[in-house]
Parts: sequence; structure tokens; C-alpha cells
Amino acid sequence: MAQDEYQDHDGQDGSADGARGADERRHCTYRHHHHGEGEGDARTPRFRKHPKAVSTALTWTCGDETFAYTATAGHVNIREDDGTPIGSMFCLTYALDGVDDPASRPVTFAFNGGPGSASVPINVGGIGPRTVVPNGDRRIGPAPFQIQDNPHTLLRVSDVVFIDAIGTGWSDFAEGVKEERAWGVDKDAECFARFVEAWLQRTGRYNSPLYLFGESYGTTRNAVLCRVLEERGVALNGVVMLSALFDWAPTMPGNDANYVQLFPTYAAIARYFSKGTACAGASDDDLFRAAADFAEDRLAPALLKGDRLDPAVEDGLAAEMSAFIGLPKALIARRHLRVELTDFRCELLHDEGLVCGRLDGRFTFDEGNFLQTSREGVPEEDPADAGMSAAWAAAWHHVVANEIGYRNHNPYIQGNYEKIGPKWDHRHRSAGALYEANESNVAYDLAYTMRHNPHLRVLVLGGRYDLATPFLGPIEDLSKMYLSDRVRGNLSYRLYDAGHMIYVNPAAYERMASDVEEFYRADV
Repeated sequence: MAQDEYQDHDGQDGSADGARGADERRHCTYRHHHHGEGEGDARTPRFRKHPKAVSTALTWTCGDETFAYTATAGHVNIREDDGTPIGSMFCLTYALDGVDDPASRPVTFAFNGGPGSASVPINVGGIGPRTVVPNGDRRIGPAPFQIQDNPHTLLRVSDVVFIDAIGTGWSDFAEGVKEERAWGVDKDAECFARFVEAWLQRTGRYNSPLYLFGESYGTTRNAVLCRVLEERGVALNGVVMLSALFDWAPTMPGNDANYVQLFPTYAAIARYFSKGTACAGASDDDLFRAAADFAEDRLAPALLKGDRLDPAVEDGLAAEMSAFIGLPKALIARRHLRVELTDFRCELLHDEGLVCGRLDGRFTFDEGNFLQTSREGVPEEDPADAGMSAAWAAAWHHVVANEIGYRNHNPYIQGNYEKIGPKWDHRHRSAGALYEANESNVAYDLAYTMRHNPHLRVLVLGGRYDLATPFLGPIEDLSKMYLSDRVRGNLSYRLYDAGHMIYVNPAAYERMASDVEEFYRADV
């Protein structure tokens, strides 16, 4: 198929069946006339042109195990309820071949977050059939990168659809559609719901077991999306939350809950670099639990008192915190027990001239020249992200262009944080709420869905070295859903020796993959 043969505005899209044909073109023509608008009317939103979808038969092999699968790259057009175009969302679909009853085969919709990230990391870094060989807590060297069949791919137990949010990858708005249509908590989830419905309609997979797999902001999206799908008549079997964030209020400057939730992660990273002395001889899990107990039972009440806290009590707590997190007692006391993320990253290894990573505190790079960058710039720099993103980008483009055979002349936007982030509408109206909140707490949406669908199972995965979405956060957020014991039993947590992207640590990823496979097979 010629790759520079582009689709018509309302013609063929990139869904898994790859065709929409004359009937839909007739429908679109009718819709324009029905609204009194000619096809040349510039006010009518139109889908942009994209290459036609490409499907390629491939084979996965690991040891003695092998299977055939089909990879499809292309766009799925999403529309308003009246058929008006919204945009085209690019996706990679991997489906197992030779399945006697496709309806019995699970389908998982997977994505990253940001907001502003395409689905590259969760695909070639994580659960896709092809992956880059990682290097643990060290940066992957320059190209050529080692690309192999992923021994832990989710495709072993589920077909997988990797979706790029509008404004990332090759996903874009229809001509004339404004950014606010998708760049916000509620609108984003609604667009993804429309994608899921369109994909199911094209493929006829409505009766397959359905799952969501989101990472980082993708977990925020998951919580709202599962509620929107439930309201639209699409019931899910399960949701996987990787590196989760549900309540965004603690991320606001000065919110004391943030210091509490970060504390056990600080302690884990301090131990990794042999800086903490607390719980000597205890396991890493026992240290994490002890630090979490200290944070909730001792630190949190002290922070609530503010300057009413007895100075002697504050001094004693600063000493205990120092033993846990490896920073000087005097610094902690001077900060009145409030250790900012940037201070921790810069101070823990300051004597060695190193800064810790945010996505994974085990990664480090040299401190910046103080004439070139100040600490205000540290949040924008992350050795954990820098250590992986180039390898993932190279592998993703190799798989799409050279193995699947899909080519698009437009730039592929792997990360669009600088443009999307400042324009993102964080306001959210939770299920049952009368008003929007300026910062979203989507745990209530997940609670709504689990009450309405008591068969929905939720698996929360996190890394003990993750400073971006510290693991204590989702534990606290989801403990406030107040579900019955019967429904709460569908919620489970797993903590691994890894950072934000658990799959970069081979040993941790092997355990995670086993837990995820067990989660899926529970439905069989």
C-alpha cells in the first residue's frame, strides 16, 4: 500500500478493521446537508488527512513459546453525538491470531499520561510485544539500542490497543475544533470514551472482557474514564493503575499532605544510597511501612499544628526524620519539618555533586553549574526521564516504520507537556457533586464505578523510589472511598523495587508482569 496515499476527510480511518467505506461517506454527506451546511462550508469541522491504516502479521518468540499476532497502526476518528468531527486518535493495536472465539479474548486500552505524553513508554518500554532491553537504574547508552520480543508483554493474556491522546503522537483535532474540547480532566476522559466506543463498534468486540491500563496521569484518566464508560453502557472487567495519582490537591504548593505522602519514598531512596539509618537490619518493605506509619501517625499531626507545635517536639521529630531520610536535622528543623521535593533531590547527594531523579530517585546526574541553572530549574530536569526516552523513541519508530510498515510524514510528538500542560483544565465535577472543584479528586469517580459495577477489579501498582507519584498517595486517596468489604475486596496494591516506570527494572518488572497476568487470569 502506498504510504503517501492519504485518506479523505471523512473517509477511511485507522481502526482495527481499517475500513469505513461508501456507506459512511454517504452518511457524512447527509449530515452536512441535514444541518443546512454545504460540504465546502469552512465552519464545518473536518477530519484532517492521515495515511491509511496498515496491518502486518508478526511473530513473537521467547524461549520455547511463540505466537502469531497482527499489528495495526492508524487513526480512529471520534465524533460528537450528532456526528460532528472532534479529532483523530492514533493507535497501535496488537491482536493475537488464530483465536477461535475473539469475544472470549480480553481487550486492554493502554496509555500514558502527562498530560501531554504519547503512549510510547507503556508500549515499547512496558507491556507491548516489542521492547528495549533496559539497564536497571542506569541510563541506556547511545544507539543502536537492543530491541527484542518482550518476554513480559501483556499480549500473552490480552489484545492491547495503545492510544495517543489528542495533541500527542499523531493524534490531532479536526479542523476548526478548539483545544479546550479535549485538554481537561473531564473532556479528555470523554474523548477516550468515544475512542473506546468507536473502536468496539468497528471491531465488533463489545462482548470481549474489557480492561484499562493507565500510567501516571493515565491513572487519573482511568478513574474518570471508567465512570464515563459505565454511564455510557460499557462495563469494564478490570483497571490497572500504574504509578497512580487520584487526588491532585496535595500536589499544590504548601499542602501538608504532600510532605506526608512523599516521606516513605524519601526514606526508601535514602536507604538506597546508604544515607538513612532508621530501621537498620529491617527489610525494604518494613522500612517503607515504618516510614509510612511515622508520616501518618507522627508527622501529619505535627504539621497540622503549624507554629503552635512545641519547639522541643519539633526538634525531636526533625531528628527522627533525619534518621529516616538522610538529610541534616538542622535543615529539616529550619524547614519546620516540611521537606520539599527539590530540596530532597538536591541535598541528599549534595556532597557528591549529584541530583536525584524525580521519576526514579535511584537515577542521578551532575548538579548544574550555579551560573547556568538554579534550583528553580531542577523540577524540569530528570535523569530518570533522560535515561530512557531516547531509547524508547528510537525503538517505537523502528517498530512502526520498519516492522509494521506504517509511515506518516508529520512529526510524531512523543511529549507535548510544555504546550498542553499550561492549557490543561484541572477542574473536575466528581460523580454526584453539584459543583466543579478547581483541583480534581477522581477517587470519587472510581468509587462510583465500583459501587455500580461491583465486579470491577482494580490493581494499583507502584515503585518505592517514585517521587512523581509516591505510593502512599493512592493508598490514602482510595482509603476514602468507603466501600463495603465486599466491593473493597476487588481493590489490591503491589509495591516494587522500582521508580515511576517499573518496567525499567528487570527483576521488578518480572514480578509486576506475574501479578498483572494473575489479575487477568482471575477472570478466566
